[in-house]
Amino acid sequence: MEKYVAVESVSQVFNTARGPFTALDNINLAIRKGEFVSLIGHSGCGKSTLLNLIAGLASPSAGVLICDQREIAGPGPDRAMVFQNHSLLPWFTCFQNVYLAVERVYGANESRAQLRERTAAALELVDLAHASGKYPREISGGMKQRVGIARALAIEPKVLLMDEPFGALDALTRAHLQDALLRIVKRTQSTVVMVTHDVDEAVLLSDRIVMLTNGPAATIGDILRISLPARRDRVALAADPRYLQYRAAVMAFLHQRYSNPEQGGRLALVGAEQAKSEQDCANVA
Repeated sequence: MEKYVAVESVSQVFNTARGPFTALDNINLAIRKGEFVSLIGHSGCGKSTLLNLIAGLASPSAGVLICDQREIAGPGPDRAMVFQNHSLLPWFTCFQNVYLAVERVYGANESRAQLRERTAAALELVDLAHASGKYPREISGGMKQRVGIARALAIEPKVLLMDEPFGALDALTRAHLQDALLRIVKRTQSTVVMVTHDVDEAVLLSDRIVMLTNGPAATIGDILRISLPARRDRVALAADPRYLQYRAAVMAFLHQRYSNPEQGGRLALVGAEQAKSEQDCANVA
């Protein structure tokens, strides 16, 4: 597999008042360019910690992380993060919030006209050109998240990182944004790593689902390859036996094999078992 993003033998240990706490243990993951990967697992299994490591917001206690053949040593414009909280500046308009990121990355080399063009194109990509002059208080929660996605995409990152971006939204808004994200990723050919608790969301959006064991010392328990059409229709997929099979596989992992936090984090599957799981699911397609 081409390693566009590589997580190699990564562990993360935090020093606490009660002593060292191992959040992640020996994580190995290779992500292809243009691939959509979801990280799923019970609360406290280190999903967001792993995402922060890829973002360069933290340094691993052991191991190395690589993006496009370069070691990840800190944050950079090649990786953009979208959080559950949109984190928009309330005194800036939607346009100004996106422009701020564009100016930070391209301001030294491009004219204001070029920066404004980039900003407008990003808002157009998420269908918010009509709201560019509005302030965050004047738009809905779903629109705020779209501004956050536009801000991330405006800097043309190599990797888009998303930490439960739709977790705080109602079900209907979440569904609309999931569909919009599918269209955007298809148009931009972005490499995406997303943290989610939503099984249906993971199956709908992903090329692969990485399932983490429970913490402490969480590791990768299984990886599920999703062989569904590139153009995914949620209504049609609801009755697709492959979709149901993938959903059942993730549910079984979460609620049967790793439902007890006391035993999680130390039950990692061997590589042969991971390969067998991927092959079994591929045979369903």
